[in-house]
Amino acid sequence: MKITNDIKYVGVNDHEIDLFEGQYVVENGMAYNSYVIMDEKIAVMDTVDARFTHEWLDNIENIIGSRQPDYLVIQHMEPDHSANIANFMNVYQNTKIVSTEKAFAMMRQFFGTDFEGRKIVVGEGDTLSLGKHILTFVLAPMVHWPEVMVTYDSADKVLFSADGFGKFGALDVEEDWACEARRYYIGIVGKYGVQVQNLLKKASGLDIQIICPLHGPVLTENLGYYLNLYQTWSSYAAETEGIVIAYTSVYGHTKKAVETLADKLLKEGCPKVVVHDLARCDIAEAVEDAFRYSKLVLATTTYNADIFPFMREFIHHLTERNFQNRVIGLMENGSWAPLAAKTMKQMLAGCKNLTFAENVVHIKSALNEESAGQLEALAAELCHDYLEQQSETANKNDLTALFKIGYGLYVVTSNDGKKDNGLIVNTVTQVTDTPNRVAVTINKQNYSHHVIKQTGIMNVNCLSTAAPFKVFETFGFQSGRTVDKFADCTPLRSDNGLVFLPRYINAFMSLKVEQYVDFGTHGMFICSITEARVISNAETMTYTYYQNNVKPKPQTEGKKGFVCKICGYIYEGDVLPDDFICPLCKHGAADFEPIG
Repeated sequence: MKITNDIKYVGVNDHEIDLFEGQYVVENGMAYNSYVIMDEKIAVMDTVDARFTHEWLDNIENIIGSRQPDYLVIQHMEPDHSANIANFMNVYQNTKIVSTEKAFAMMRQFFGTDFEGRKIVVGEGDTLSLGKHILTFVLAPMVHWPEVMVTYDSADKVLFSADGFGKFGALDVEEDWACEARRYYIGIVGKYGVQVQNLLKKASGLDIQIICPLHGPVLTENLGYYLNLYQTWSSYAAETEGIVIAYTSVYGHTKKAVETLADKLLKEGCPKVVVHDLARCDIAEAVEDAFRYSKLVLATTTYNADIFPFMREFIHHLTERNFQNRVIGLMENGSWAPLAAKTMKQMLAGCKNLTFAENVVHIKSALNEESAGQLEALAAELCHDYLEQQSETANKNDLTALFKIGYGLYVVTSNDGKKDNGLIVNTVTQVTDTPNRVAVTINKQNYSHHVIKQTGIMNVNCLSTAAPFKVFETFGFQSGRTVDKFADCTPLRSDNGLVFLPRYINAFMSLKVEQYVDFGTHGMFICSITEARVISNAETMTYTYYQNNVKPKPQTEGKKGFVCKICGYIYEGDVLPDDFICPLCKHGAADFEPIG
């Protein structure tokens, strides 16, 4: 297979395997990818599983002919990629291995040697010239082993991404990429979201046209789609709105209650309900869906003064992968001394940013009038935001939306007549209650100020603590004049025709400008409220919460200068000009602090 004129595929397909890593069902097999870069010097990128030694070596020989490889680059020491290192080195006696110090330590463990005299140790940012192809090595520790690195070829703009962007399935089988890539990512890499985020930041500075992973197809088109999914998965954000119900049932009573709940959720406006019987389903599929969708209901029985084993195992799979940022509903069944709801909540206690539904369903053996009422209340609570997002079912005069205003962070949305726009503000205030008036102050440099001054309308979206940093990057660090900030999302619309965010808000208000006050650098819009909806009871995103929990810590090590307290932008220099404006968030010098 040809990747570019100089880069060839020499990997193999495995249709004999039934369980990858001894636990993941792979009905369509696996691909073990390896590549050859042909230049003045030849580099082979990684090896393959031990069962395919000769097929792989034949593939290499068919590409390079009588030439000898100069380098074997090892990005990851997991045996499905490294098992043939010794075999390769025995065949090609003059080849040198290029890898990290930690990888060579693992080679000693696997092979009894680190190939001293034939090894080249590389670190962050080191390069290797093959001729016109210059390889740059980028360390990616714990994605998903500590020795991992990825490799960037600047000539063909190719990222050799190790296990990143991989998926289950052999290459000679057609199947949806996202489904098996999601299951692969969450099952194998899911615990290491922070490390993946760090790698994505490094990759953002590279001009990448092709991604060559160690599993799955080579990615050559619409790379933004794959990068956005990795951004979502690694930040533990919900990918799809909907509710997953994961349950166990001994004699069928809990199952019947779950089926009743699923039906009610759909009738209450939930866009998608997915049900998993944990005793019978592929648990990796259930875990995948728990991370994919925005809400999760856990339903099980009290069993041996604990919970049913399949539910305990499922929750363990979630917690060991850093499950977070979700709404959780609980249902328990017990004929005597029920403990399941309490136990499940305790098991999830270490997870970050989980919001537990106030209504808990307590079934005593079988559904009765009382527990059926609890089930109704749980369905209504879980679907409240879905109902409020739909124009025909929303309460559009819920002025308790005003209670969501604090010294927080908001997305103000507007429309210039051609496209929707939005920006981050932290200056929304209720100024009177008879009549209700809200003041919104916006920097005049922002395009939204210009638009709202012309149109006289806006929506204020009250961000919840579930909002990831991606929201602030999208709406705070780029101009709506040049960028479509809603290109990657399907927004919803209020009665004034403007958009409101489908996720990460607990309320929004549609405002009509009644008065404008000019403050020189800023303008204040005094507004009446034409519509107000409370989407959820999630906690409002305060400025303090953003600083402590959402904003990434700036990489200031080894740097001298000033760092923006808002977005983390670093100005390197001895003196910060008094009139300096942050190029990312547009805040002034007053919001910078000295490094160190």
